[in-house]
Amino acid sequence: MEAFQGLHAPGGVPEPSSNGNVRLNLDGYGYGYRGSGFPGLKKRGHGHGNRSWIKIDQDGNSKILELDKATIMRHCSLPSRDLRLLDPLFIYPSTILGREKAIVASLEQIRCIITADEVILMNSLDGCVVQYMSEFCKRLQTNREQAEDLPFEFRALELALDLTCMSLDAQVKELELEVYPVLDELATSINTHNLERVRRLKGHLLALTQRVQRVHDEIEHLMDDDGDMAEMYLTEKKQRSEAYALGDIYFQNDIPGEGRVVSKSEPVSPVRSISGAQKLQRAFSNISPSKHGSLTSSSSNGDNIDQLEMLLEAYFAAIDNSLSKLFSLKEYIDDTEDLINIKLGNVQNQLIQFELLLTAATFVTTIFAVVTGIFGMNFVASIFDYPSAFNWVVIITGLACVFLYLCFLFYFRYKKVLPL
Repeated sequence: MEAFQGLHAPGGVPEPSSNGNVRLNLDGYGYGYRGSGFPGLKKRGHGHGNRSWIKIDQDGNSKILELDKATIMRHCSLPSRDLRLLDPLFIYPSTILGREKAIVASLEQIRCIITADEVILMNSLDGCVVQYMSEFCKRLQTNREQAEDLPFEFRALELALDLTCMSLDAQVKELELEVYPVLDELATSINTHNLERVRRLKGHLLALTQRVQRVHDEIEHLMDDDGDMAEMYLTEKKQRSEAYALGDIYFQNDIPGEGRVVSKSEPVSPVRSISGAQKLQRAFSNISPSKHGSLTSSSSNGDNIDQLEMLLEAYFAAIDNSLSKLFSLKEYIDDTEDLINIKLGNVQNQLIQFELLLTAATFVTTIFAVVTGIFGMNFVASIFDYPSAFNWVVIITGLACVFLYLCFLFYFRYKKVLPL
């Protein structure tokens, strides 16, 4: 593969150089040293800075490559900050960037660089990556001889958006099936176990909402910027660039030959002059009047982005539907929490009412105990000369306490403190 000349042999394996010396790959670089190596010098394993990538061409053929950042940056004309978005060691939000010669797409687990004629996909054991590779190769091989409405880069981007939206929607549905029964059970039985399950599911819901929101915002931002969408017409820009290069070749080959000094004795062929003019005319018909306009515009008029916009609108509607489900689920959780708070508040009010009744009964009982305690003291009084006097005191005191407790109840009812 001519585009990727930065591949190295595995670390520690000597490479024979052109003059017969041994070249060792240290730290992933190809510096040549004579001899078998330096004593005490630690050799690092191969792959320092290299990552495994999957290359998929227009015919649906896939190949696993070991590439470093510099090779990819040269091949795709990308800055290092764009490759940093694809690094799995860092957590970046979902991003779709249009560059001069490539589209950088980081959608959940699918991290790839899309050019006009190939897809460079970061190799991973994740199910979405494996499915993307197999499905994209299958589509390209199946529709190899059929005319496609979408260019290669949009078909690759469409599949990435499709798998991302499908994966997120499946996670949303799975979360719905798990959350609704737990919330219904919590509404009927409030206990620590159910509260802990709801807390865990609510954290999962928050994390999933943030992921879906990032994809939603990225697609919306891309649809709002016509310039970014225009940058993604890679096939058309490549064709225009090739047409301009062809026009330069015609200028270099035909015009100097036509304009050189002709001797008076040399015959002039009219056929030759006409053929050169025809070549120039055909070359100019394939390119736009301006060099910069031909290389940067996405179409003949620079504004024809309806094709990509319709593609993005379809997946924007899909991801917006998933986001609406998550918002509805969050509202259901909030409603359940409000219901639980209402129930807990009701129980608390009942406890307060019971405590109020118990306090009133304790007050009345204390009055009765005070009266009976006074008569239980050892002192001399004329009332003790009558045997039935103590009985009447107890009866009268008891009736007075009951009357006082009933007065408390009527007062609470009048103030609407108790639902009596």
